[in-house]
Amino acid sequence: MIPDAQALIDQVQEEYVVRYGGRDESPIDHTEFVSPRGAFFVGHLDGVPVVSGAWRRRTDVVFAGTTHTAEIKRMYVVPAARGLGLARRMLAHLEETARAAGAEAMILETGLMQPEAIGLYESVGYTEIAGFGHYRDAPLNLCLGKSLPACPADTPTFE
Repeated sequence: MIPDAQALIDQVQEEYVVRYGGRDESPIDHTEFVSPRGAFFVGHLDGVPVVSGAWRRRTDVVFAGTTHTAEIKRMYVVPAARGLGLARRMLAHLEETARAAGAEAMILETGLMQPEAIGLYESVGYTEIAGFGHYRDAPLNLCLGKSLPACPADTPTFE
């Protein structure tokens, strides 16, 4: 794991401690975020890592009639960079890269103590889905999903 990514993961884990009283205990294998199984991205402002986001393939969750799903993980923006639209930009990037890798839908777990995240996801078309994952039965868990439409046939390709 690259140092900037690990630093942001550590920061989001500390935020979970504040909001939920403990760190995220979801089982994570870092190789799940290496192509072609997934991807992990870090965004910088003035050379400082300020936003992260990742996705990993999930074939065990059916959503929108497909098991070609990608699960969003580790979406985070440092407090000093919030309000700049970075989470929205990262989310769009995650969707586009997952779609390019063959995902037909995005899914995620979030928590009710993260109203900002829920608002972002709902504002771009995510809706509540059946629980899945490590926290599927946790009372504060919320699972969301969104279909990823195929790229239009008239979209130019560049080589």
